[in-house]
Amino acid sequence: MIRMRAVAISLKIPDNEAFTALAALRRLGVPVAKLERAVIWVFEDNTEAGFLERISRNEALFNPNKHVLRELAEGAPRAGETWIEELGQHDDLHTYLGAKPMPGISSGKRRIAWRLFGEDGGPVESATLADAITKLLCNPAIERALTA
Repeated sequence: MIRMRAVAISLKIPDNEAFTALAALRRLGVPVAKLERAVIWVFEDNTEAGFLERISRNEALFNPNKHVLRELAEGAPRAGETWIEELGQHDDLHTYLGAKPMPGISSGKRRIAWRLFGEDGGPVESATLADAITKLLCNPAIERALTA
């Protein structure tokens, strides 16, 4: 049975890319207090057991010294979050992982997640998220933004 499963891989260490994006969004007038970034992988998995263990053993994908790995209950962005995916036909497993096989994984799609938080600590409103997407987070010539 093939099942779609999603994981988020984020950094344990300070994320300079997220820090730079946060500073740029603020300079562009987007009211954001905090920004989190993660790499999202959505896999087609045909094996029930040991999914996270199989993912964590792929050194091109996950380094336990610097990454945090978690399986996502939903295969879609949460409130205040966008997933940016590249347009066009390409094999993400080959492009990003050197086509290193992972047992049970038949395909995978890579996206970059950006989650924005306001001054109150909660996720930003959809209008603020849309503003951030338009001003910085997505280049519509080569990318598409997915939102909740």
